[in-house]
Amino acid sequence: MNTFVPEGVGLLTPENQKYTASVHALKEAFRTGRILEAKAVRCDREHNLYVQVPGVSGVIPREECALGIREGTVRDIAILSRVNKPVCFVVTAFCEKGGKEFAVLSRRKVQEQCMAQYISKLVPGDVIDAVVTRMEPFGAFCDIGAGISALLPIDAISVSRIPHPNVRFYTGQKIRVVVKGIDELGRITLSHKELLGTWAENAAKFSAGETVPGIVRSIEKYGIFVELAPNLAGLAEYVPGVCPGDAASVYIKSIHPDRMKIKLILVDHFAADAPNFHYRYPAVSHIDRWLYSSPESEKVIESVFSV
Repeated sequence: MNTFVPEGVGLLTPENQKYTASVHALKEAFRTGRILEAKAVRCDREHNLYVQVPGVSGVIPREECALGIREGTVRDIAILSRVNKPVCFVVTAFCEKGGKEFAVLSRRKVQEQCMAQYISKLVPGDVIDAVVTRMEPFGAFCDIGAGISALLPIDAISVSRIPHPNVRFYTGQKIRVVVKGIDELGRITLSHKELLGTWAENAAKFSAGETVPGIVRSIEKYGIFVELAPNLAGLAEYVPGVCPGDAASVYIKSIHPDRMKIKLILVDHFAADAPNFHYRYPAVSHIDRWLYSSPESEKVIESVFSV
């Protein structure tokens, strides 16, 4: 049975390498309808996409490159942007032209199967795998299966405010996400912060009197917000010359669970590259409700997922 994963995840698996190793193996995949992956190496003037498979020329005709191309709801830039990247496909035919054998491929059919057998069955609260494909100031676009994209809004990436998704992710990063909502057209929005721990879980990693590393996230007249963990920030007194994105060392003055506040003293700061976080996600497949607030706090910060 075919499984549906973000493009690129299956490229180097032993099974995929086996079925893309020769024409004979490719014909076996054709007979069984197996989903494969290979790198797109060229897009011609008619926007047919050529795929790197050994012993035969693999081509995805323009209308088979993606859902929506045939209907005109997806622009051809979606085809051009796949060049030099992995694409998923099934083999639909073999033919000869000018004495050369071609394998005719379809990415569209894989996406249709993915929509029908996987994505259409998702409900809010489901925790799924995704790959970051593109980042904009308002959020990150993620492949949630077979090249089908969903939006992770910037305010759903973490509880801590961030200026841009690229301070959290890099293109091609594998992450886990929560299905946040599904609109009437079947488009999915995602969330991520619910997988990064509650205030209490994050605060438990720190103690008053410690000096620890952090990242300056924002500077206000009343102080400087320093991120200690992806879902936890503290406030230090204002110091001139500090810039958002600076790495910092901070002394933890006090921790207040009842107000979900951490008071800091800025010890040092310096310019630094944005870190690439490597997340350790909880082993869950669904979340109905997530409460960020500490047990002692009267303020309620939560996410409720409902069908």
